[in-house]
Amino acid sequence: MLRRNLLAAVLAVTLAPVAAFAEQHGTSAMPLLEIDVAGEATGTIRIQLRPDLAPGHVERVITLAERGAYDNVVFHRVIDGFMAQTGDVQFGVRGGDTSRAGMGGSELPDLAAEFTDAPFARGVMGMARSRAPNSANSQFFLMFEPAPHLDTQYTVVGEIIDGLDVLDAIHRGRGPNGAMTDEPDYMADVRVVMPD
Repeated sequence: MLRRNLLAAVLAVTLAPVAAFAEQHGTSAMPLLEIDVAGEATGTIRIQLRPDLAPGHVERVITLAERGAYDNVVFHRVIDGFMAQTGDVQFGVRGGDTSRAGMGGSELPDLAAEFTDAPFARGVMGMARSRAPNSANSQFFLMFEPAPHLDTQYTVVGEIIDGLDVLDAIHRGRGPNGAMTDEPDYMADVRVVMPD
């Protein structure tokens, strides 16, 4: 009984930021992340965020998007048949030196892992991290194809509900491990919206 009450209290606390967002916007619907992609690919990717799977990670994405931190951040690692990675708000901002893109995060602390059984299917949004499980911060990736080897090893944050064609058009990296050696595509504008 005590364990069940403790679990309920923890869930209430971790879901509070998402609930506050929904209340502030006058609805109980879950937030969507909209990413306007520019460069070789152009268009909008809409992602249904999943606070039921990863409340802490979803709260972080919402916070950074609402601050405008993701605007003009490049896709620094794009591997054909695997995924497109972005979200380095420290070293990945277009117009600056992006040679260290992929090595940074935000000024906020790293996140505790929220691994689940949700599969890394095509269109899934996952949080990037180092080898340390509790090291996700601001970077995320979008899956071109399923990657079962990531299941239960990385945190699933959402799933693309519109714009897979835009994802598929993102410029692929030609360097080692999908690194960009030429002009990368980027997130021109990232916003959080409530569905109709």
